[in-house]
This record gives sequence, structure tokens and C-alpha cells, in this order.
Amino acid sequence: MKDNNFNTEILTGLVDTEQIKKAKKKLEKKKMSTFKKVIIIVSSILIFLLSSGLFLLYGPWAFFRETLITTAMTTLNHQYLATWFYDDETIRKVLEKNKIISTNEITDTSDILIKNYDKNIYQNYANKYEKAILKRTSEENLYKVIEIREATYKGFLVAVYDPSKVTIAHSKYLGQQGELITDIAKNNDAVVAINGGGFYDPDWKSQGGIPVGLTVKDGEIIYKFENNDRGNLIGLTEDNKLILGNMGISEIKKNKIRDAIQFGPFLIINGQKSKIYGNGGWGYGPRTVIGQRKDGIILMLVIDGRRATSIGASIKDVQDIMYNYGAYNAANLDGGSSTTLVVNNKVMNNPVAATPSGMRRIPNAFIVKK
Repeated sequence: MKDNNFNTEILTGLVDTEQIKKAKKKLEKKKMSTFKKVIIIVSSILIFLLSSGLFLLYGPWAFFRETLITTAMTTLNHQYLATWFYDDETIRKVLEKNKIISTNEITDTSDILIKNYDKNIYQNYANKYEKAILKRTSEENLYKVIEIREATYKGFLVAVYDPSKVTIAHSKYLGQQGELITDIAKNNDAVVAINGGGFYDPDWKSQGGIPVGLTVKDGEIIYKFENNDRGNLIGLTEDNKLILGNMGISEIKKNKIRDAIQFGPFLIINGQKSKIYGNGGWGYGPRTVIGQRKDGIILMLVIDGRRATSIGASIKDVQDIMYNYGAYNAANLDGGSSTTLVVNNKVMNNPVAATPSGMRRIPNAFIVKK
């Protein structure tokens, strides 16, 4: 009420000029005090964020620094996230500390004894992983989708019971332009599809048409990039066994490989895990992996990343997942923005490519035919 009386007095001319000036000064002083408080609070927040960032980047806690460097340096477009903050020597030391050393062995396909899983005859299972793979409904005759969920990542594992249905499919414009995996799946009548190997992107236009190394289809080399006629091959033999190894054209013929792409690293060969130091040197992100159990079941793993609900997995994480579910051989496929799982023409995961669909164009894919 006092304020109202004061305003009334001003309007009626009962308050002299000096009182009005004092009131204005008091109001201005109050406004300035509030403004100063806001500046102090904002400045404090900025100083806190800056100091926290500097502490994470350069402080004694190595986890953040190693995660940032290894994650950034294994991408094509985001290496600047590491090179902005760290010199070459620091990056080199971190990558040397976090790495995977794959064996030089080639898969011994005689260890794989493909079983007929037409019927669900099992009642007792060795563990929860075996139960997840082998217990099926009548609708899961050809394949089964298993949800993977951990604290920092989530995704899907597909168990394919007939390995003869797994093959390589590729873009119709191979060597020039890739296609979305949904189109590759539809064009090849696939019920399941995951992205395959990486691709060269010399103009940074993400056309996805030039696959890394060799591409083999039906026993024939359908694409070879420049002189890359040897490398980490991920293939399927004529008797439907996943084969991994550093191989060239002569080994492709010798091992009767029907379909193959070139990528890696290899995670498991002949039941033995590759040696991993730190996080494996690939940081944390979306991952795609293919493997095979000793009973012939093909495993296709897709893990989401770069999302609040799924930060992503390390190479060690996906190696452990595949090993737990019985993979006898397993290899890393192209991850990051390429990671996609399609089941019955539906995208199951959350791809992170900077496109309206969230998917990028890719050169090839592993598919399951009807």
C-alpha cells in the first residue's frame, strides 16, 4: 500500500523533485546490483566449465583424454577433436597404449561343425547366453533377434541358424557410389542386413562407393581398390564357414571363399581372443561385428553409439559380447555412422549419420537371404 501511496503522490505533484531523484537512484542501484549478481553467476559457471574442461583434457585422469583421442582418431571426419587439443607425440603415446594385436592365424574351418537347427531340441543350457541363442519360437526358425543392453550402450545381436543364407550384397554402383543399406536389403530380398566393410572417401563427400581392398562375390573378385590385393579378409567359404585372415588372391582360391570383404580388426580367431590393451585404440562408439560359433550359427552384432541413451562400445566390449555368446571367430566391421541393422526392411537401431534418414551410403553389406 505504501508503494501505491508513493506513486499517487508523484502523480499529484505532492512529492518534490529531490525525492523523485532519490527514488530513481535507489531503483537504478538495485538494478545494477541485480545485473552484477547475474554477471558474477554467469562468470562463475563459465570459469567452472572451463576449468573442468581443462582438468579433463590435461589433468591426471587419463580416461577422458584416452577416450577422446582414440575415439576421434578412428573416424574419418572428426580427428580434429583430438588434434585441436593434443600434439602429435601425445596422440602417438595414447594410441600406443590403447591398441589391439590380432593373431596372424587364418581361421581353421575344420573346427566349425555346422549343426542342423531346424528344430528346438534343447531343454538344458550351459548358461544364459546359450539359452538366448538356442531357445527359439516357431517364428524364429531362420534367425532370432536378441536385445543387448548394458549401462553405457545398447544394441542387437542376431543369431542366424542357417549360415548358407548369409552372403555379401553390394551397391549397384560399386566403385562409384554407395547405397543405403535399406535399398541394398530390398534389392537383394534380404530379411536381415548389417553394414559391411569401410570405404575410401577422398573428396569427403561420403559417396560410399569405393570399398576398402578386395570385394569377392560368388568366388570372383568384383572390386579391387588400386593395388590392395591383400589384407584382412572377412569371408564365407563355399561350405558356409566364416573365414578370417590376412589373405590375398591366391588364398581366396585355395580356401574356396565364395564371398568376402576386407576390414578388421579381428576380435577372435579359432576361439582365441586377440590381445587388447586399454580400450583397444578405437574409443567408444557405434559398432558392427560379425562372427560364427563352432556349431555354425552366424552372429551379427550392432551396438548404437553417440547417443545419450547409448554412448557406444569399445572394441573390448564387443569382443566380450561375441565371446560370451559363443563366437569361435569374430571380426569388427565398419562402425560409426555406418552402423545399421535392418530386419524385414525395418531399421532396428538408431544410426547417427548426418542425413535425414540417419543412414549413410555404403558399398556392401552382410545379408541373410529368405
